[in-house]
Amino acid sequence: MTEPAAGTPLPAQDVTGAPTLLLVGGGAARDHGADSTLRTIRAAHALGLAVHLTDLPEALAAATAVTALADRVSALDHEKPEVCAEWARSGAAGNVAAVFSSREYAQEAAVTLAATLGLPGNDPRVVATVRRKDLCRAALAEAGFRQPAVMLCHDPDQAREFVTGRSGPWVVKPRDAMGSIGVTLVETPDALDDAITALPAPGPFLVEEYVTGPEFSIEGVLVGGRPTVLAVTAKYVTKPPLFVELAHALPAPVEPEVHDGLAREATAAVTALGLRRGIFHIEAWWTEHGPVLGEVHTRFGGDWIHLMLEHVLDADLSETVLRDLLGLPTQVPIPTDPATTLRGAAVLFPTPPPGTVTALHGWNELTGLPGVLHADPQLAPGDTVPPLTDSAARRGVLITTAEDARTALDQAHRLAARLTTTVAPPPGAPVPPPTPTSMPVRQEQDH
Repeated sequence: MTEPAAGTPLPAQDVTGAPTLLLVGGGAARDHGADSTLRTIRAAHALGLAVHLTDLPEALAAATAVTALADRVSALDHEKPEVCAEWARSGAAGNVAAVFSSREYAQEAAVTLAATLGLPGNDPRVVATVRRKDLCRAALAEAGFRQPAVMLCHDPDQAREFVTGRSGPWVVKPRDAMGSIGVTLVETPDALDDAITALPAPGPFLVEEYVTGPEFSIEGVLVGGRPTVLAVTAKYVTKPPLFVELAHALPAPVEPEVHDGLAREATAAVTALGLRRGIFHIEAWWTEHGPVLGEVHTRFGGDWIHLMLEHVLDADLSETVLRDLLGLPTQVPIPTDPATTLRGAAVLFPTPPPGTVTALHGWNELTGLPGVLHADPQLAPGDTVPPLTDSAARRGVLITTAEDARTALDQAHRLAARLTTTVAPPPGAPVPPPTPTSMPVRQEQDH
């Protein structure tokens, strides 16, 4: 397929003049990104909006399932907000009534487009601060929130300067990436160079103090300018030096003190940062001193958290956000309470060890089972499983539901134990067992 030039509309239904949702960076080809986009498109259509979907040309070419549902599709580089603003000023966007994005790297473009078109949205300066981890940490610390010490470094010498005189360990990570890409725990200054080499791209990076304690994320929505925490999610990750998320459970099975403390801290942080519209997803740790906030995101949580959240709430959050952006009467879903909520959900990523897949068994039997919301091996015989270094290297997803999150997670582990993936290891590596799907996880941190 020939890729169109940036800003060139692809063949689509003519909806000139119709009130439109401009869905920025919506060209996800599969998995939770595609599911989230499809849900947003359906919500927009239910509200009488046409959908103008934009993304990079190569993303649109691969995302046939979502582009088929959009009313208009344009190639647009959402990683260049100034280009998006010029595109909007040209009138190419059409009769836009609202702008939205659930993709991390499109957040700045989305709010820039909304501001250019004179539509509701977060302040682009606020979103720019939130997306840069060092700036967000500084803003939160200035507002009085506990934050680990952090330094934006441009070379290894600056990193060594930061750790000198500080007790370790420390974490090296990219300034604005996601999915644990390039995130490494460093125990000694001598290990800094290897961690910096493991970063996904050249350029500035962060070194920060390591925070210990179980990790959570806080999911919420902003309606009428007011934040509401809808749920707290428990995260289960690999052991250091890497921090790959292997499971989530929602609502988090924790004591009320932990749940309420995290919810209060997230609500206060969203308000202090100046966020007023859309969704928020905030990572945090619970320490001996209480909550410590991690990264702040102006989008749905990844890893199918959006699906688990909507199932537990029995609500359409895309509709909630769109109604607020359109200025329509909007009812905020009733937040979860671990003590009284009668629904829970969990997601498990049963990734096999590295190698070439020779056989898969058991996944087809999961389809239609009570309590299974979604199951996908994300593999086929002949596929290669990479080393588990970040979220993009995971293979397999299993989402379960039950009367509470702990039961749902236990169910996911029981079902995963019935799955068999046979993998031929790379040359010279030991032969793994044929059923490597039920990996141990810990509820710790994922910087």
